[in-house]
Amino acid sequence: MTGEKILEPAQEVPLLLNVDIVVVGGGTTGPLAAINAARQGASVAIVERFGALGGNLTLGLNTKPSGALAGGLPLEIWDRARSVGAAGKDYVARLKEGEIRIASPADPEMMKILLVTMCREAGVQLVFEAFVSRPVMEGNTVRGVIIESKGGRQYIRSRVVIDCSADGDVAAKAGAPFVVGTGDEEPATQPVTLYFILRDVDLKRLAQWAGEHPEIVPDRAIPENEEELAYGLWLTGFGPLVREFQQRTGIKLYRENITLKTTNGELYVNATRVLGASGLSPLDISDSIVECYRQIASYAQFLKEDIPGFEKSRLGPIAPVLGVRETRHILGGYVLSGHDVTHGAQFEDSVMADQSAHDIHDVKGADVDFQALRPYEIPYRCFVPMEIEQLLVAGRCISVDHIAHGRTRNMPACMAGGQAVGMAAALAIRSERTVRDVDVGHVQELLQGIGAPIKTHQLT
Repeated sequence: MTGEKILEPAQEVPLLLNVDIVVVGGGTTGPLAAINAARQGASVAIVERFGALGGNLTLGLNTKPSGALAGGLPLEIWDRARSVGAAGKDYVARLKEGEIRIASPADPEMMKILLVTMCREAGVQLVFEAFVSRPVMEGNTVRGVIIESKGGRQYIRSRVVIDCSADGDVAAKAGAPFVVGTGDEEPATQPVTLYFILRDVDLKRLAQWAGEHPEIVPDRAIPENEEELAYGLWLTGFGPLVREFQQRTGIKLYRENITLKTTNGELYVNATRVLGASGLSPLDISDSIVECYRQIASYAQFLKEDIPGFEKSRLGPIAPVLGVRETRHILGGYVLSGHDVTHGAQFEDSVMADQSAHDIHDVKGADVDFQALRPYEIPYRCFVPMEIEQLLVAGRCISVDHIAHGRTRNMPACMAGGQAVGMAAALAIRSERTVRDVDVGHVQELLQGIGAPIKTHQLT
C-alpha cells in the first residue's frame, strides 16, 4: 500500500572499525581517494557493495576514460596497467569537429586486481560486499557510517567521511542540500545504459570498413598497426544503418549513435538506452536492466546482419551493474556551470584540471553530444557539501549543474577528484583542521608534488 510504513526496533550497533577516513564506494573514484589518503599517513577504510573495485570502469565494462590522464595517481594506475599488458597506448580520436586524445581502455579483470593491490600496498582496509545504510551524525557533523553486510549491522567510526557512492547517498542522508539531474521541478537525468561484449569479431575487417565509411562512422580512432587493434579501435556513429535496420525489421532501437571499442582484443558495445529512469529508484533500475537485456539482443542482431566483421560474432559478458550517468548533484560552496566547463574556467582554489570530453546523452533521446573542448578547472569548494561538516564528496555527485556534469562525470575528472579529496582529507587530519577549513594552498602543493595537474596551463 502506498505510504505504508513500519517501525524498526531500536538496537545497539557494534563497532567494526575505527579509522581516520572512511571512503564510501569503491568505484572509479573511491580507490584513488583511499590510496592517496593512506599514502599521506591516514588510516583508511573503503566500503564497497560489490566484491571488486572499479565500479563502472570494471564491473560496468566501460573500461575507457573519455579523455587523457595527464599525471598523478590516475596516470600511475594506467602506467602500471600498461606494464602488465592490461592497457594500450593513448590514441587520438577524430570527431565530427576536431579531435581528442584519449587514454586507452584497460582490461577490467586485470584492473580489479591492480586496484586492490594498490590499496593494500598503501595500507587501505578493504570492506567488500557491504552496503552503507546511513551516516552517523553528531549534530551536523559526520562521525562515521553504518554498514549492512553478512556480519549484520555494524558501525565504522571515522574523523572524515568521503562520499564516493556516485549518487551522493551519504551526503543526502546526512542532510546536505542537492538537486537531481536538470534540477527542474520535475528533474530529468541522462539515460541509463548496460554495456555488453561481442566475441569473435573480425577486428581487422571492421577497422578497414569503418575507415572507408566516415559518413557512417564520423567519430573514430583506427590504429595503423594491426597489433594495436586490441586496445586502440574506437568507433562511434552507425546512425544511417541503424535507421535502415529499424525500417527493415520493425525492431525499435532507442539509440542510433552507438559506440564500439576494443579492450584486450574483445569488442565492447555501448548501445542500450533507457530514458526517464531514475538511478535512485530500485524499481526503475530493475525495469531498466530488463529493458536493456531486450535491447542487447536487438543490437547484437543489427551488428551481425549489417556491419562487416560481425558475421561470426556471438554474445559475451553483459555488465552485472547498470550504467547510471546522472542522479544527485550535492550542492557545495560553488556550483560549477556549463559555461565554466565550456569556456575553460580557472579558480584560485582549483585542485584539479580536466581535459576529458564533453559527453551529454540527451534526456529526451536526441543524438549524443560528444565534443572536445578546452581544459577547465574544478575548485575545492565543489567537493565540500553545504551545511554538513567532516564530509567530502567526489565522483559524479559533486556540485555542478546538468551541463557541466557532461564533463565532470567522465572517468578522468572522477579519478582526479578522488585523488584531490583524499589528499585534502589526510591533510585536514594531520593539521587538525576541518575539511572545510583545510589549507587549500597546501593541498595544491601536495598534489603538484605527485605530478597531478591542478591548472589548465599544465594540460596544454
